[in-house]
This record gives sequence, C-alpha cells and structure tokens, in this order.
Amino acid sequence: MQPTIVERTAQLYVGRRESITMTQFARVADHLPTMFARLGERGAAVAGAPFFRYRVIDMSADLVIEAGIPIAGRVEPPAPMFVETLPAGRYVTVSHVGHPDELMAVTARMLDWARDRGLEWDMQPTPTGEVWGCRLEVLLTDPAEQPDMHRWRTDLFFKLAD
Repeated sequence: MQPTIVERTAQLYVGRRESITMTQFARVADHLPTMFARLGERGAAVAGAPFFRYRVIDMSADLVIEAGIPIAGRVEPPAPMFVETLPAGRYVTVSHVGHPDELMAVTARMLDWARDRGLEWDMQPTPTGEVWGCRLEVLLTDPAEQPDMHRWRTDLFFKLAD
C-alpha cells in the first residue's frame, strides 16, 4: 500500500512506558491485556485500537516504547500507567496486513517515500537516539479473534514536523 498524509486530532490515552532492546519487545506488548483490565475496572471508555508509541529509537541500543490505549475521558490509572495525549497534526500513514516481523521493511519504505517527497518528521536526532514527537503502530486486529499473525492489520502513523 502507498503511504498517504492525514490530519489527526489530539487523542487522550493511557500508556505504560518501557526502555528495551528490539529483542525485548514482548515486555511492552505484554502490558496491553492488564492495561485493558485496569481500564475496565475503572469504567473507562476505550476510544480506539491499542498502539505502540516509539518515543526514542536507537536500533543498536535501547528504545523507549509505550503501550497505549486511547480513552474517551480522564481516568486515574494505577502506576506505572499514566495518562497523556497523542498530539494533533499531519501524519504520514500506511496500512499493513501481515506478520509484525514485516513492519521494519514497511517502515523503511514509508521513510523512503517521505524522504523522496522532501517531508520532514517531527523528530530530533540526539546522542541517545531519535526522539520522535509521535510515531505509532496501531494494532487493528484482535489476536483473540484472529490468531494468524500473517493476517493482522497494523496502521503506521508518523507525525510530520509542523
């Protein structure tokens, strides 16, 4: 699929942050079931599909990634969960249906697509990695309903510089 540019509004979410290496990604993903349970206990209305938010990316060292769940209104989650807002703005997006292991190649194609068009990301390079304003993988397939990972749909949203 070809990337497109979309406008996104600000979105409140509950998150849980981890500093990991790429081989430890399950540590982030494994938080989602508990997060959904805690939101249910508090009567919080979920307002969209869960996602992973990449805060800092250094593929050769650590990444700072959040598991997130959009919510419809304020809630007080137990620590280490927190409430924050995904920023409004212009995003490059692409949908992928396939195994999550394929997302690195999909991401590379999307980054190349944007570079070829002279687009600038909301991202700052630092000595400890790229710090992103908002870089999301939105998980649109419920693994309980579709166990075949090759049929999962994931939408990528990377925020452009203002």
